[in-house]
Amino acid sequence: MTAPATLDKQAGRPPLWRDVRVLSWTFQLAVVGLVVLLVSWLWGNVQSNSDRLNIDTGFDFLDQPAGFPIPGSDFRNNQPISDAVVEGLLNTIRLAAAGLVLATLLGVLLGIARLSGNFLVRTGAKFYVEFVRNIPLLSLLYLIYLAVILTVFPRPVDSWTLEGLAVLNVRGSHVAWFDGSALALIGIVVLGMAAAWGVGRWRTTVAERTGQPARTALFALPVMALIVAAGWLIGGYTLNRPELDGNRVSGGIEMTPAYLGALLALVLYTSSHIAEIVRGSIQAVPIGQGEAANALALSGFQRTWHVILPQAMRIAIPPIGNQYLNLMKNSSLAAIISYGDLTKVTELGVANRSPAVPAYALTLLIYLGVSLVISLAVNIFNRRLALVER
Repeated sequence: MTAPATLDKQAGRPPLWRDVRVLSWTFQLAVVGLVVLLVSWLWGNVQSNSDRLNIDTGFDFLDQPAGFPIPGSDFRNNQPISDAVVEGLLNTIRLAAAGLVLATLLGVLLGIARLSGNFLVRTGAKFYVEFVRNIPLLSLLYLIYLAVILTVFPRPVDSWTLEGLAVLNVRGSHVAWFDGSALALIGIVVLGMAAAWGVGRWRTTVAERTGQPARTALFALPVMALIVAAGWLIGGYTLNRPELDGNRVSGGIEMTPAYLGALLALVLYTSSHIAEIVRGSIQAVPIGQGEAANALALSGFQRTWHVILPQAMRIAIPPIGNQYLNLMKNSSLAAIISYGDLTKVTELGVANRSPAVPAYALTLLIYLGVSLVISLAVNIFNRRLALVER
């Protein structure tokens, strides 16, 4: 019995040059070694060429005066480049954050509309999606900025006004905004959402115990509105409306033409891709789920909101997260129309004799860090929605 066992043991251990695990690790280590050698060679070339041309490769330039303004901000020319980088990063976040929210809302609505039983709604959504997502984002950005905002929008004296909520003209847009602490208001809204979630859980428990309709929204939304309204009044917040006075607009929050053009282009383009993701995710939900909802006499809205969308979102979150990352990175195209984002600030800094290699390396690392934060948030949310098998 010893000899066969020894043979089997020996047969289970192939030579190193035929072991799949050894070959796999060897290949991976070889690739890592080649990458390290390539990076070292490139860095050596950068160092030698920089020394030969007397170009600084450090980050001391961040303390030097910027020498350029940033449109739409209070940044001054004599402030250091480090302040300009921070201002550019904030402008990038303002553009990307607003774009993520608006693109998600529009994309979900368009994805649902793609499956509507109404012919006009279904066809209109399909035409929008197929048209927008098959043209380059840069072309769409130029079209909106040059052909719409700078051409169609009126002069300041003939500005479009929307009942005191917004004033639009070729110089930019002013939208009604609040006066007060933004951080405190966010806390109030989060508190209201938490209270609404608690009320919703309570109504669900009551419905499961008694069999009566939960009517979650009917109870939760007024509680949230009451908390937000109370916080608004206690915090002394006021609504700052834009007002047109001749050629000038005062009040509200200002959006420069470049910001508005970039925001519209990013939202329209990204929402067309999110719409297709939502449509495919809804169609991936087993048809029996919809039939079961119909058998329970649920309305079309109840079937979509309580049965179809929760299951579809589990499928849609990972690819939608990729679209969020694409929107964040595509926001750098706004520099082409002179929006003062991180890319534009770096471009202006290099044009004002900042060393190109460290400047763009810093920009790359900042974009990488922001993208990793977005990816982390999407992954956490995706794990929260994942089904847990028991």
